[in-house]
Parts: sequence; C-alpha cells; structure tokens
Amino acid sequence: MNILILQGSPRANGNTAWMAEEYKKAAEAAGHKVTLVDVAKKKIAGCLACEYCHNKGNGACIQKDDMQELYPLMAEAEALVLAAPIYYFTLCAQIQLPIQRMYCVNKPAKVKKMALLMSSHSPKVYDGAVAEVCDICNYWSVENMGYVSAKIDEQKTDATLKKIQALVEKV
Repeated sequence: MNILILQGSPRANGNTAWMAEEYKKAAEAAGHKVTLVDVAKKKIAGCLACEYCHNKGNGACIQKDDMQELYPLMAEAEALVLAAPIYYFTLCAQIQLPIQRMYCVNKPAKVKKMALLMSSHSPKVYDGAVAEVCDICNYWSVENMGYVSAKIDEQKTDATLKKIQALVEKV
C-alpha cells in the first residue's frame, strides 16, 4: 500500500517526529511504500475561499506554494497518516493547512484509510483531534484505522512503539 505521512511538528527530533519515523520504519518493514513529509518545514498558506478551484481552476488551487508538492503525493496515497503535536485540543496548524487546502479536490482520490499519531505534554487534550479525524474519515468515506497518543511519560517508549507497530498492522 502507498502510505503518506504528514508530520506536523516543528521540532525535528521531537516526540511527534519520532512517532512518524517509527511508523514509517514499521510500515516499510511490512512491505509498504511510505513517504514522510515534514509539513512544518513547508510554506503552505491557508485557503483563500476564493472558489477559483471550483470555478475556473478545474480542481487546482490558485495559490502556488509548497502545497503544489503535496497534491501529487496526496493523489497517489492509499493511506494517510497524520502525525500532530497537540498543543491545545486539536490538530496543530501545520497539519491543518494541508488538510484545509484539500478543499480544492474534495478528497484525495485513492485514500481508503487514515490514522493519527499524537503527542502532548498533557493526557486530556486529545478528544478534539480524534473527533476531527473521525469527521474527516466520515466525510471522505475512508476507514479510520485509529490513533496512538503519547503523553509526556509515554513519549519515545517501548510501549508506545508497540502501539505504533500495532497501528501499522491495520493498513
């Protein structure tokens, strides 16, 4: 399966980046093709709500930024994994941007499954992000494979690694 991981942490060696990398390693070991994109380093603007994509653009966004690199990857992905630090109850802005910019194409054409990797300092901040991904899965009519969360004392542990590996088995 062709898996695309969007990693949204600005911390290259942070907990979310670790989770994304471990997911990538486990998925590749299972024989999947995996592309991991560090969207925190991309220059992606928010949707302008100009409707160019639906009126004149035939599904293409008028903005020409780093999202142009992601559209082809999203179009070919069969599984989409979002890796997001949770700062304040929902997906971080770095993950929100590419998801919001998919408005121009409605949904990635080949995506059939989604998963979520999250880390945070606090244990009680995940519900908003989980609900958002459930809503995206419902809207796109794709399977929700579930999520792995890691609060401060669970980050970069063997127990969390095992949960990530178990999530990969659902692809």
